[in-house]
Amino acid sequence: MKYFLFFSTIATCLALTNNANACTGITLQSRDGATIVARTMDWSRVENTNLYTIVPRGHNQQSLLPDGTMNGLSFTALYGYAGLAVEQPEFIIDGTNEAGLSAALFYFPNYGKYQEYNEANKDISLADFQVVSWILSRFSTIDQVKAAINDIRIINVDPTASTVHWRITEPSGRQVVLEIVDGKPNFYENEVGVLTNAPGFPWQMTNLNNYVNLHPGGAGPTKFGPIELRSFGSGSGFLGLPGDFTPPSRFVRAAFLKTYSLEQPTAMDTIQQSFHILNNFDVPLGVQFAVGTAPNNMPSATQWTVATDLQNMVIYYHTMYNRTIRSIDMKSIDFTSVPFQYHALDEAKRQTIIPVKID
Repeated sequence: MKYFLFFSTIATCLALTNNANACTGITLQSRDGATIVARTMDWSRVENTNLYTIVPRGHNQQSLLPDGTMNGLSFTALYGYAGLAVEQPEFIIDGTNEAGLSAALFYFPNYGKYQEYNEANKDISLADFQVVSWILSRFSTIDQVKAAINDIRIINVDPTASTVHWRITEPSGRQVVLEIVDGKPNFYENEVGVLTNAPGFPWQMTNLNNYVNLHPGGAGPTKFGPIELRSFGSGSGFLGLPGDFTPPSRFVRAAFLKTYSLEQPTAMDTIQQSFHILNNFDVPLGVQFAVGTAPNNMPSATQWTVATDLQNMVIYYHTMYNRTIRSIDMKSIDFTSVPFQYHALDEAKRQTIIPVKID
């Protein structure tokens, strides 16, 4: 396979300006203890080849290197896994392994910096777009990932491309964010369960303090000199919630919407809730560009949305072409015998429409 050709497409996308990607991630828990990780995958400048990939135990892959060869870190899957990928089946953006560990990649422009590639270290060099596959192949807990991260060197295959960062989640709900800054990996416990893009995660958490005045429900009435001020309707406690599509604004909006949405009784209820929350982050194509400069006419800049039930091991997704929710039941997969495989997210790029039967 011509991996370098495919990767060049991705690298070109990552090298574009900040408005090329606007992924938003949330994590919810149901009343009966299920953890649901969900996110959008937004890419407005190109239409990617979007795939789902099934990887068996024992599958071996090797990392891409800057010279375009597959001669980097080699790793064999101790755990089978499934996930959604772009361009190449090994380039998993969001996935879960059979131990219930979830990992996902998010764009992280301008603030991250990997170690420089050194050919002498090619055997331990791992392309950033293959980190999710490495995590899902090898580990069942966050602590195992933390213990192993210094044994590898995460690299950028194309020096002009941006960096990414990662969300890693256990079935218990524990979640960390991994960011590499000045060549050093940093893990941050993510108790709020939200991730977008830049700046770094600690800054995003600090920025939440700017919205200490926000609260669910209504505001007022307020005595204002000789008159009384009243809200025009419900939800006025969220006046000032940012509505633009910049990463800091999406982080704040996601944090408040997920925190104050009603806890649902079951995993399936929470899956549906996560899709409803993430509907607030669908990016209409064109709003990220000056008038008349949108590079294409896709249905949306939000190419797909995925939500995974880490308790029952089911991945759910819909796409910009078809909002019908589809599912991958990992418990039905025998990862000892299933062949490595990948398939397009959409069999046909059109919305499923069911006519209403009129008697």
